[in-house]
Amino acid sequence: MSIDFYQIFGQVVFIAGILILILLSVTLILGRILIRQERLIFPRLLLFTIDVFYGLFKKFAGNVGVDEKIVDQIGVEVRNKVNEKSFNQIENKDKLLILPHCLRSPKCEAKLDSTGLHCTDCSRCVIGVLKNKAEYRGYKVFIIPGSTFLKKIVKENKFKAVLGVACYQDLNLAMMKLSKFHCQGVPLLKDGCVCTKVDTRTVLDKMGIELPQSTKIPQGNVSCSKERSNRRLL
Repeated sequence: MSIDFYQIFGQVVFIAGILILILLSVTLILGRILIRQERLIFPRLLLFTIDVFYGLFKKFAGNVGVDEKIVDQIGVEVRNKVNEKSFNQIENKDKLLILPHCLRSPKCEAKLDSTGLHCTDCSRCVIGVLKNKAEYRGYKVFIIPGSTFLKKIVKENKFKAVLGVACYQDLNLAMMKLSKFHCQGVPLLKDGCVCTKVDTRTVLDKMGIELPQSTKIPQGNVSCSKERSNRRLL
């Protein structure tokens, strides 16, 4: 009797493992189609796989020779597509703009408190541009150094939608946690703890602000750009 049980249990585990591998493979294929062709197929399946098998999916991607970051990229792109229409229908007064502190200049003089950084509009980085544009349209803006601040913001503020900027992993994990809200995310062009960059035009576009292509807007911060230029001269 016990032998039969263990045989059946082993077969069930084996079949479950095969099904999970098939699910991960299909999700990876559909995710790459989304990224390369901007075709969203079976979004619920994609989100289910990423949310339930996040860590396993990353290991699977790495084992088949694909950069693990694609898992977070798929998650962000799927949620952007799924939430885009509802996000645009929500009034700006019910939206938050969450910016990462790593976009700031190394010479930033902004003070940090329990709600995040308080930008002084020194024009050394792109944060001031995005903050002013967002607040003018009715957004509530937060510049934060980590997920702990995000939890506090969610707890203490009433909102229906969030526009966030971060690296793909932080963005995907945050959008998972905020799944009951209507979220849009813009990934950083350059990751890191300092001197990061974002496609400013994309962030403004998410806010419904269209600028002429001839308009020059910063993507990172002035101090970092000057520092890199000086290094090239040396």
